Amino acid sequence: MSKVQVQLGERSYDITIAENLLERAGDVLAPYARDGRMILVSDEKVWAAQGDRLRAQGIEFIPLLVPAGEASKSWDQLTLLLDRLLALGVERSDHIVAFGGGMVGDLAGFAASLLKRGCGFVQIPTTLLAQVDSSVGGKTAINVSAGKNLIGTFHQPSAVLIDPATLDTLPPREVRAGYAEVVKYGLIGDPEFFSWCETNAPGLLVGDPAARLHAIETSVRAKAAIVAEDERETRGRRALLNLGHTFGHAFEAEAGFSDTLLHGEAVALGMALAFRFSARRGLCPVEDSERVAAHLVSVGLPTEPRIGTPASLVAHMAHDKKASAGRVPFILARGIGKAFVDQSVELSEVEAFLGVLMG
Repeated sequence: MSKVQVQLGERSYDITIAENLLERAGDVLAPYARDGRMILVSDEKVWAAQGDRLRAQGIEFIPLLVPAGEASKSWDQLTLLLDRLLALGVERSDHIVAFGGGMVGDLAGFAASLLKRGCGFVQIPTTLLAQVDSSVGGKTAINVSAGKNLIGTFHQPSAVLIDPATLDTLPPREVRAGYAEVVKYGLIGDPEFFSWCETNAPGLLVGDPAARLHAIETSVRAKAAIVAEDERETRGRRALLNLGHTFGHAFEAEAGFSDTLLHGEAVALGMALAFRFSARRGLCPVEDSERVAAHLVSVGLPTEPRIGTPASLVAHMAHDKKASAGRVPFILARGIGKAFVDQSVELSEVEAFLGVLMG
């Protein structure tokens, strides 16, 4: 068992990582269960596949299930969830437990941040993407017609419990999508980790326990350090975690926030485009851009834009929540492990770039 702490003063919290941690979740959650009730939010698929493991822990959970899929990150589902929580008489001393992937964590976390002006919140992520990224750092949100994650809050959890064994029930496509967020940490600032990924991705993707644990812990440590330094993305450091996301969110919006394009797949495509765009601008060696794309292709992730038009994609980017003074910041790269925030990009330049790629 390993622990990583997100250091935020009085709001610091531990991320506990261990194979088969769900079988010991009762011990980790006991302090929160003593303070109040544990209201568990999960989706129907996760609860069916993993719920028995939590039910055996001697803690009384009150389960509230939402439909599986990205479409549940909506105003309608948020309203329904809040109404159900209010009907239970949830108090601020209670804890809402998000048990599922990124959708569940974002939706339950957003509800927890709003209810009674902020209720306790615990993350138990069950997908690779949620374990290495969305469960850590306190971002919560829903999607709206204008774009992904445009309505949300910062609301840090009290604790995060990561059990890599939950990945055993995931479809291979879900694991691949989560892997995009793993390799992102190497591309942002750790070229050695990217090299490790090139060698170890096949084992990680088929469930090698050692590779899986190393990837999760390395990713979590990297994100915890960034969040501690720049919790609310005001200094530019945390913005680096958005590598691939400005492009990726546009493709997700074009796909209607459906399972046609999973978030991790969109991020992979976005990272490939960010490196290709960086190379086009003379910032990044072409060899690095090609190396990134080759690795993503080798693990079955998309690197070629096939959804929407240059104009429609750029229209989505214009709504980016990070826009300031009419400009959208892009995370570009000077090479592998050398990501930076570029405020100088004109959307007309991006549209022309996509026009060349998409014919």
